[in-house]
Amino acid sequence: MTFRGATKLIASLALSAAMAVPGSAFAQSAGVGAAGELVDPDVLRVCADPSNMPFTDQSGQGFENKLAELVAAKTGRKSVSYTWFPMVMGFVRNTLRANRCDIIMGYAQGDEQVQNTNAYYRSAYVLMFKKGSGLEGVETLEDPKLADKRVGVVQSTPPASNMAKAHLMKKAKVYGLMVDTRFTDSPAELMIKDIMSGEIDAAVVWGPMGGYYARSNPDIAVVPLIKDKAGSRMAYRITMGVRPSDQEWKRTLNRLIKDNQAEINTLLLGYGVPLIDEQDKPITQ
Repeated sequence: MTFRGATKLIASLALSAAMAVPGSAFAQSAGVGAAGELVDPDVLRVCADPSNMPFTDQSGQGFENKLAELVAAKTGRKSVSYTWFPMVMGFVRNTLRANRCDIIMGYAQGDEQVQNTNAYYRSAYVLMFKKGSGLEGVETLEDPKLADKRVGVVQSTPPASNMAKAHLMKKAKVYGLMVDTRFTDSPAELMIKDIMSGEIDAAVVWGPMGGYYARSNPDIAVVPLIKDKAGSRMAYRITMGVRPSDQEWKRTLNRLIKDNQAEINTLLLGYGVPLIDEQDKPITQ
């Protein structure tokens, strides 16, 4: 699954089930953290999608894999282990809530399925287009330059409703939200290919995905849609997700984020993540 499914965070997905490990079995095998919390004190146990670049993958190349290594080192864990599960409906229930792991490295602030830490980055959906195509200067979906263009968008994501209000859906190309990236390209990869081939004129995608895949194609422009004020919001704070009962663990992670924000920013920027501050200004270092 992809798009974190960018939107693991932001839209409801569907499916999948795995056997949950009873809490009693976990308590016998993993050790008990501070104040009786079921957090392993020696191993950072991460809940993650096995094929969801640029976030996580089983080879450890995603930026959340690298962030997990940083968290493990800063909290004195000896190693990082993973519970792999597709980022679809049932993900939290079958991983974090089943006590099979102790942290989800990236989760949208405000989602009620987890307890959120403080946000460690803020990003936005972006508009991608081919440089030199006449779309330079476009910063909102209501720009008249887009009126006769074919724009790609992932179904059921916030930009889709904004595109509808801007009357862009009639010619739009809609990409699937539920994509198993073990077997096919992610929406962002497909969009870039379609932009370069002329199949579409532009595309709207979650910033971390667009920024990452556009890095390898210097002909693609990436513009954060931070000036779109009407309709669905386009910018989101991303946190780490923990169980509601793990208060001390959350406090530990909040301190870690505060003390290591500059290092975290450097990591994210290295993956092409478009970072913005609370005033929607870009963070570049």
